[in-house]
Amino acid sequence: MAIEIKAPTYPESVQEGSLATWHKQIGESVKRDELIVDIETDKVVLEVVAPVDGVLAEILKAEGDIVVSNEVIARIEEGAQASTPAAASTAKAVEEPETTESGGLINPAARKLADERGIDVSQISGTGKGGRITKEDVVNFAPASTAPSSPVAPVAAVSDTVIEVGDRVERRVAMTRMRSRIAERLLEVTQTTASLTTFNEVDMSALMNLRSQYKDEFTKIHNGTRLGFMGFFVKAAVEALKRFPSVNASIDGSDIVYHGYQDVGVAVSTDRGLVVPVLRNAENMSIANIENGIYDYAMKARDGKLTIDEMTGGTFTITNGGVYGSLISTPIINPPQSAILGMHKIQERPVAINGEVVIRPMMYLAMSYDHRLIDGKGAVQFLVTIKELIEDPAKILLEI
Repeated sequence: MAIEIKAPTYPESVQEGSLATWHKQIGESVKRDELIVDIETDKVVLEVVAPVDGVLAEILKAEGDIVVSNEVIARIEEGAQASTPAAASTAKAVEEPETTESGGLINPAARKLADERGIDVSQISGTGKGGRITKEDVVNFAPASTAPSSPVAPVAAVSDTVIEVGDRVERRVAMTRMRSRIAERLLEVTQTTASLTTFNEVDMSALMNLRSQYKDEFTKIHNGTRLGFMGFFVKAAVEALKRFPSVNASIDGSDIVYHGYQDVGVAVSTDRGLVVPVLRNAENMSIANIENGIYDYAMKARDGKLTIDEMTGGTFTITNGGVYGSLISTPIINPPQSAILGMHKIQERPVAINGEVVIRPMMYLAMSYDHRLIDGKGAVQFLVTIKELIEDPAKILLEI
């Protein structure tokens, strides 16, 4: 009995995806809940698993094809066994990799694309299973030289290409769907919002002393959770959002939507691009819960396991460029939100306190906001509130 394999049901914010990688080929055995294919959307990579035990009988979508919600992409023969003569011959004829002139393996789709582009597959290093050349390898391949070809005697293929000193090499790579969507959203923000940034600086001495004093005890009490700075900044932002509701609001057409909750997004950088998982109801979370949540999201982001629901929504965002050494920057608003807080590198600087110059660990804070909704006065006061709470952490704990 043939079972249809369909693409997942996408949320309203996702229109389509592209088929990224087949982990199984026609004729191979599959187990129930075993990963068979990845689909990349503009937000996340979705994993499609086998619903039953059987053999992958038919593949309807190739790597790189556009896939819409609930579209049939393959079929599994339930209860079948792999390696039967018929299945093996069909798999070989339809989807089994071919052998290249140099003795390697290449997928049929990759062979077709290479022929269309006039690319010698012996020059391509395969990244697929067992060194197999995939369609993506062909797309990403850049010839070492653009010199006109001339009839020459065949030579043995080599894995590395020698490039003469002074050669100007370029590599053209198709933009991933996620990167393309990030670019669209960033451009949309600059065109549709009245974005403005206000800056301040915060003395991190008190918070660093508090963390140094209690970090070991905190980790012991909270089952290994590390005490960082982000938990305090999220708590400070939540308190500031309560005091300045317009910063926690958003514009919907001609209406202003005031949110009675604080869903704080924390920007996380991944190899695929920047993602913003959301801490739901952050106003009800302890510092330990916040630190745990951020750590879990960071691990999921690294492994590509974040779900669309975990990255959807949010009423305010915090981004920390300081972990990469950024001293100051102007963060871009994450629509439909109206503001974003940027943290930066902690650096010792001379500051004047009570008429004396002293050295303190200082951090620049930047807040970008939509001036259509938030006035300059409110934005400055919001950022000053965060500054005061961080410089006196007891106020965060006492909620004063």
